[in-house]
Amino acid sequence: MSNLDREAVPSLCGGRGFVVAEPVRELLSPRQVRLGESTEVRRLLPNLGRRMVGAWCFVDHYGPDDIADEPGMQVPPHPHMGLQTVSWLHEGEVLHRDSTGSLQTIRPRQLGLMTSGHAISHSEESPRSHARHLHGAQLWVALPDAHRHTDPHFEFHAELPRVTAPGLTATVLLGSLDGTTSPGTTYTPLVGADLSLTAGTDVRLPLERDFEYAVLSMSGEAHVDGVPLVPGSMLYLGCGRDELPLRADSDADLMLLGGEPFEEELIMFWNWIGRSQEEIVQARRDWTEGTRFGEVKGYDGAPLAAPELPAVPLKPRGRTR
Repeated sequence: MSNLDREAVPSLCGGRGFVVAEPVRELLSPRQVRLGESTEVRRLLPNLGRRMVGAWCFVDHYGPDDIADEPGMQVPPHPHMGLQTVSWLHEGEVLHRDSTGSLQTIRPRQLGLMTSGHAISHSEESPRSHARHLHGAQLWVALPDAHRHTDPHFEFHAELPRVTAPGLTATVLLGSLDGTTSPGTTYTPLVGADLSLTAGTDVRLPLERDFEYAVLSMSGEAHVDGVPLVPGSMLYLGCGRDELPLRADSDADLMLLGGEPFEEELIMFWNWIGRSQEEIVQARRDWTEGTRFGEVKGYDGAPLAAPELPAVPLKPRGRTR
């Protein structure tokens, strides 16, 4: 999924300067962003108060939207570099196309994982004949320097491993949770898990003490470490936790995101992650001139134009608030 802001603002991410080395409860409010013709998303990362959680650097939550009489998600071809995109649905379906030739319909609780490496482009759209409702999350993972120039590729995993406890089913998207590991390729120690809780559930989820964590509320009413979360909000939890108390007053769905704090300093501008102004300038030039990022074949429409670069220089920095 693309960042469709026409006046994109650079996000200065990474580094350990603002990693909270102890448990906290920091509630993050979303920013409303229009995406395509009929989809509005709630953007949780990057956030004014928190730029990254581990290597997770971008989180959009959308829906549930009634798109029975609408085109639904329509995101034209656009470029990426230096990151992985994670497509995750609770309702509906999204058709993914990319410049490596991938063509895949992604459905609820199936993992679409695209590693951009040095350059890729893709589109995302609701099929012409689609389900009535669309509800999901789109997330990015920053690639570390040692792997950010890898060849681009797309993975699809229809079946994912699960961790269960009374009233809880945790589907492991990426990384490992309680000894259960996703087949999705990762490049830093992290975890992404979809948590489904039934009404009345009161459990404790095991965590890694060295990871920092956040929880995104997808639907229902749940308390995370005693904090009530409404759908579309996210709670940053810091580090130093061995377990996480979860309580559900109704059936509820959450997403657990975590990982070792990301050491490197980054520049995130539009749909690119780089380490210097020169890299971002070159990426924009390559996309504008139609080189490097390849071609998405089969999409009915023109690719997105890149936004103008800001007048001030882009500099990589640590985590800022």
